[in-house]
Amino acid sequence: MTSMIMKGKKAQMSEEVQDIYTELLNIDYLQAGIEAILFVADEPLSAVDIATHLDVPAPTVVQALEQLKREYEERESGIELRCIDEQWRMSTSLSIKLYVEKYVRAGQVARLTQASLETLAVIAYKQPVSRARISAIRGVNVDGVVKTLESRGLIEVSSTDPDTQANLYKTTHLFLDKLGLNSLAELPEISSFVPDLEQAVEIQEGL
Repeated sequence: MTSMIMKGKKAQMSEEVQDIYTELLNIDYLQAGIEAILFVADEPLSAVDIATHLDVPAPTVVQALEQLKREYEERESGIELRCIDEQWRMSTSLSIKLYVEKYVRAGQVARLTQASLETLAVIAYKQPVSRARISAIRGVNVDGVVKTLESRGLIEVSSTDPDTQANLYKTTHLFLDKLGLNSLAELPEISSFVPDLEQAVEIQEGL
């Protein structure tokens, strides 16, 4: 009888330990989910928003967020969680501000490749324009170049083509600022630089 009681207690303790272990695993998994969502989010998210995406109670998400925030701070991570007006976002830590500024400045002064310059010129003069149209004009695939120009803040999506639903791109204010222009109306005539380019574009569009 005593042996049976001891076995029963051990089994009960084993189940309790397993429950605690499972709960810890769930917390780790929840934190990983929160990190992933905040990493790809374009704007700050509330705990309710995150809870909706993860299908868990909001209080549980708040607890995980606060714990994750403490863990970042304790290990002096280059990433931190900020909460402003109950909106959470992932951000670089102020402690490594100098490194981030150095990286950003290096990216700003990096020269554009010839392919990027040519693609940017097509967008500037033919905007709004789709990637397919840019590719047709240049005669090469421009997906990678367009992504680079977009990441540099020189172009952006302005609208979508009503027929194909393709993104239509235009230049940004940063583009004008870099060229020292007040508006697109100040762009020089293409023919004044490359006399044959304008005719080539017309031929391409007629295909």
